[in-house]
Amino acid sequence: MGKPTGFTEFTRELPAKRSVEERLKDYKEFVLPYTEQKLNEQSARCMNCGVPFCHNGCPLGNVIPEFNDAVYDGNWLEAYDILSSTNNFPEFTGRICPAPCESACVLGINQPAVAIEEIEKHIIEIAFDKNFVQPRTPNLRSGKKVAVIGSGPAGLAAAAQLNYAGHTVTVFERDDAPGGLLRYGIPDFKLEKWVIDRRIKVMEEEGIIFKCNANVGVNISINDLLREFNAIVLAGGSTVPRDLKIPGRELNGVYFAMQFLKQNNKRVAEKDLFANAHIESNIFSKEIHAKNKHVVVIGGGDTGSDCVGTSNRHGAKSITQFELMPKPSAERTPFMPWPTYPMILKTTSSHDEGAERFWAIATKEFIGDANGNLKALKIVDLEWKITEDGKPANFVEIVGSEREIPCELALLAMGFMHPQQDGLLNELGIELDERGNVKANEKNYQTNISKIFTAGDMRRGQSLVVWAISEGRECARKVDEFLMGSSLLESKENSILFSTLS
Repeated sequence: MGKPTGFTEFTRELPAKRSVEERLKDYKEFVLPYTEQKLNEQSARCMNCGVPFCHNGCPLGNVIPEFNDAVYDGNWLEAYDILSSTNNFPEFTGRICPAPCESACVLGINQPAVAIEEIEKHIIEIAFDKNFVQPRTPNLRSGKKVAVIGSGPAGLAAAAQLNYAGHTVTVFERDDAPGGLLRYGIPDFKLEKWVIDRRIKVMEEEGIIFKCNANVGVNISINDLLREFNAIVLAGGSTVPRDLKIPGRELNGVYFAMQFLKQNNKRVAEKDLFANAHIESNIFSKEIHAKNKHVVVIGGGDTGSDCVGTSNRHGAKSITQFELMPKPSAERTPFMPWPTYPMILKTTSSHDEGAERFWAIATKEFIGDANGNLKALKIVDLEWKITEDGKPANFVEIVGSEREIPCELALLAMGFMHPQQDGLLNELGIELDERGNVKANEKNYQTNISKIFTAGDMRRGQSLVVWAISEGRECARKVDEFLMGSSLLESKENSILFSTLS
């Protein structure tokens, strides 16, 4: 490495943020860039470890020590070449990935891990500034046509790789612009949408065709696609949210988190909140806003955190976040050994902006007023039984803890169950697995229909953006093999092996 003693000289430092008071006034990103010196110091912390476990921690197999070394030496083109060889969209993962690579960092055994995610973001932003990011137009077209249904991270990654392999790729997106969850699920204060638009422009220059307002199975015929394309990739995501079917669920003021977040992203983009209702079943017909309301977010994950941050910017009267599970440990336990990804307490920037958080809480009833509007929640405390390996097993309600709390806006952020099955999947006769996801061969991402493949959350269930990109890349390689008999597209295993040997 560039500075073998760097990890003994510098500790982990993350970039500064705009103050809470300032950033709550807008929806712009608030994490400031490193200074040149700080970036150099943070990259210097990467050790010359014998086995870099960060490779396996990253679902993409990013070649992390090598790009850290290039950053330390100021070799920005080399750093970009290394990073982009395994990751099509580091500008996305550098902003919103929970960084499983850092959990596997060898330095993290007894010191704070290397700030890999921030270094990754700086590499790609410097690459754009220096015009290193250029369209990768294939030298020769194969004559094969591929349709990608869904333009979230899995669909975009599959499209980019298949186009690079020489196939003519068309991406179908039911929304008014590409990006899927990135555009209409992630708040702008975490990922501004110009970042997506910048990448889409590059992909269009590479020859990829995007067709928006195109809901396959609704206003686009699947039979036309089957006739026109040599292969189809299903990358529609896991979009059916987990519901809370308790008394009062029908009240005005109880919404799914994604209804709230998508609507706000449209509001920030100054778009019609209710456009596309004729082709999208998940567009809600009422405006959802948290201003001057007691807001309760039910669900303790990242989506719930996004609801907290958005509600703060709306000017909510109060924000409370509930989690059914017990409060996680603040540090690794013996049941979460390095280099596994630890399920520890996570406090996000949205929590820092203001919210009360409670664990081991169950919501029993939504209580309404005479006009059918939500006014309160009935909740109860839980006592969890923990197994010998440290996992919550089952719970009982604590007698006498039942109570009501004021609430005019309840946001259900309890995750997603499976992709939407009505329409496209049922019309095609696609087989589903026991969880309701698209069933596909584990080795080649192929469904029960030979020319139809699937990737991302639609196949593996709700997961991380970095996993979606990995799925899209691996699926593209299998589609290329299906069309051409073999593929020169890089696989995750090959990138890790090359890095280890080098």
